Amino acid sequence: MKLNPDERWDLIDSIARHVVTYGEYRHTLKDAIGELTVKPMTGLPIAIAVMYCFWSVFGSFAGTLCTDGFFVKLFDGYWLPWLQEVFPGKGGWIYSILIDAGGMTNGEFILSDNCFEAFGVLTSGLFVAIGVVLPAIVIFYLMLTLLEDIGYMPRLAVLIDTVLHKIGLHGYAIVPTILSLGCNVPAVTATRILETRKQRFIMMTLLAIFIPCGAQLGIMEEVIPDLIGYVLLYLVIGYFIFGFILNRIVPGKSPEILIDVPQYQKPMMTNVRRKLWMRVSSFFKVAVPFVLLGCVVVNVLYLVGFIQWLGDLLAPVFVGWFGVPKETAGPLIAAFLRKDLAVAQLSVIEMTQYQMLSAVVLVSIYFPCVATFAMMLKEGWKELIGSVAVLTVVVFLYGGIIHLIGKLLGVA
Repeated sequence: MKLNPDERWDLIDSIARHVVTYGEYRHTLKDAIGELTVKPMTGLPIAIAVMYCFWSVFGSFAGTLCTDGFFVKLFDGYWLPWLQEVFPGKGGWIYSILIDAGGMTNGEFILSDNCFEAFGVLTSGLFVAIGVVLPAIVIFYLMLTLLEDIGYMPRLAVLIDTVLHKIGLHGYAIVPTILSLGCNVPAVTATRILETRKQRFIMMTLLAIFIPCGAQLGIMEEVIPDLIGYVLLYLVIGYFIFGFILNRIVPGKSPEILIDVPQYQKPMMTNVRRKLWMRVSSFFKVAVPFVLLGCVVVNVLYLVGFIQWLGDLLAPVFVGWFGVPKETAGPLIAAFLRKDLAVAQLSVIEMTQYQMLSAVVLVSIYFPCVATFAMMLKEGWKELIGSVAVLTVVVFLYGGIIHLIGKLLGVA
């Protein structure tokens, strides 16, 4: 039977009366909290408190409890001495690469007393990957997953939207930004949620340069706990300064944010476990092999004298322009494989506090690790070339500015 338009609407009204139940709306506590966390006046202080708790738990659990409280004692007290004792060929090149690079003093091979200084594949490589990075990655992704499932992340996107529009992005850019604090690789993929090519390019470039991954943060928390705040401050300032510049010179549009803000809800443990396992397992597949490979490559380059030659060649740039020791050449090579490995290397180079600060920032804004590099290439070779060009300018310009600030303050 064919119905005319009026009859169709009558039929719809009839069905609606039978299936729709109308009730009185009651403003619940959940609704009130949702409104408080999305309005700037109350939402920004709450966001700062959430991020502070995030960082406090990250540092206390990953650094103090797991790394210092357990893994340092395990690796330095048992694993390293045992390997140094049972592995044959002490002082040979295989021993140096796999166990302990050590050093010669008065014709005698001196063993390292901790895994950071040993820099062997089976000592420093495993310690960095399992003892420092793994706890940092686990706690970071656990907290991020909980915030996602609760429904807080969309509210954070709304809050930060106005600020990010100044650098050509919108609130959704907070998702790849925070993901990048865990690992740059999935963060590059997450830039696809941004609508325009301009936004994706700016976001991909900024996260590759200015956002340290969770592994790097874990190492910094371990080796430079007193300086990590200053390092992050320099990186945040650079993020917004160069983001503002890129927004002015990169052609394209930056549309307004359109986002659904759901109600707060109890996180589903099944989802939390699934997301956590997916993200942590990808760390084992991507990060651990590059950490171990990095130890091999850098040790071989040290043994053949390449690092020494490169340091001498680039000494005028490192010492004169960046204000860091020429030995920084080694960590910069390692940074292309794993930046956390590079920061660990910096910790055994003799330098002042401000030189260490400058060197860590330099490693952070240096080329992204090879896994991130490969992921950026998948997003488009033109974007990759553009990002590398921007990165090269930023490294020399910002690195020189940091050195100049140190000289003006009398600490460089």
